[in-house]
Amino acid sequence: MIGVLIKPRKLSEEVAAHLERMIRKGELVEADRLPSERELMRQFGVGRPSIREALLHLSKMGLVEVKSGERARVTRPTPQFVIDALSGPARHMISAPGGVHDFQSARLFFEVGLARNAAINDTSEDIEGLKEALEINRQSIGDLTRFERTDVDFHYVLAVITRNRIFTAIHAALAEWLLEQRRTTLAKGEDRKAYEAHREIFDAVAARDPDASEAAMRRHLEYVSRRYLEIAGGKG
Repeated sequence: MIGVLIKPRKLSEEVAAHLERMIRKGELVEADRLPSERELMRQFGVGRPSIREALLHLSKMGLVEVKSGERARVTRPTPQFVIDALSGPARHMISAPGGVHDFQSARLFFEVGLARNAAINDTSEDIEGLKEALEINRQSIGDLTRFERTDVDFHYVLAVITRNRIFTAIHAALAEWLLEQRRTTLAKGEDRKAYEAHREIFDAVAARDPDASEAAMRRHLEYVSRRYLEIAGGKG
């Protein structure tokens, strides 16, 4: 028989696990105040450091909000909270060998799906919103700083059409994480090419043609990826 070494949990981990179970079961709901630190110490029979460490752990999970001088409050983790928590590791992964390529592939997979979804599920109001974003993008040609922002905004509208907060949070994160890539590829004349690619995507989505929408987005992002690798490779 093979022995298995089970690492005993710290007191703070036990407290955090118990409070987390209460939140999951609905015994503590959003906006509820937890008992004071002194009361938690009494309930769990542990010292103040263990209580504070447990609350910090729950705070990092997005389950409680801790403010100085106030009792901790139960919160609900949002998609943006989850994305923000991934920001540091994501930047580290991008800086690793092959990291940019991996994130480009992830963006391609994700945004091709957004374009296809938009063509299938968009409403007349959605098309008008995308058309407006496209026009603002066109007006920014020649101003690379402004174009960069309106470029991201155009793509963001496609995420909004899903009506899914997780998708919009993922899109915003990918756009931020790959910002250096976009700044590298944008140059005089490239903004107009990007706009024309956006117009092709819009036309396909407005025609409610999912295959054409997917193909237009794929061509656009593959071009951006190739251009980035050419420039970045030249720098190395």
